[in-house]
Amino acid sequence: MNDIKALDITTCVSNTVQKVFDTMLSLEVEIFAENPPPVPEGLRYVGSVGFAGEVTGSVNLQLDDAFAYLLTASMLGMETDEIEGPEEVEDVIGELSNMIGGDLKSRFCDLDLPCELSVPSITSGRDFRIEPVGSLQRETIGFGYQEHIAQVQVYIK
Repeated sequence: MNDIKALDITTCVSNTVQKVFDTMLSLEVEIFAENPPPVPEGLRYVGSVGFAGEVTGSVNLQLDDAFAYLLTASMLGMETDEIEGPEEVEDVIGELSNMIGGDLKSRFCDLDLPCELSVPSITSGRDFRIEPVGSLQRETIGFGYQEHIAQVQVYIK
């Protein structure tokens, strides 16, 4: 487990978020270096992928409804009012969480810590908390685009 502690998860995930958002969405996001602000209240989406193997844990991408629709429109090359419904939003948030989690999985495997990545799952609602049980390491990376705020939470055991 010492190999995982040598990995700077915050920097890895921050770089991945910037790369994915630039490449896939043509959006330049700002990473919040310390004390990331919370995701705004109201309807939120959380895209999650899990790790199993030598490394167990999860990666959660959490954002509010407005940011989720903006990202969906950007990825699909349309305007937000053209989105047909939450299914399209959920697909995009699931895919983004899969890309972020997949890059981290790759880094674990490079450290000789093989693991598998689950299929993405989506949680949405107004009043809930995501809190894994028994995680040894927890990192929260906040980022924003214009007035929008999001977070990636990484839980590793």
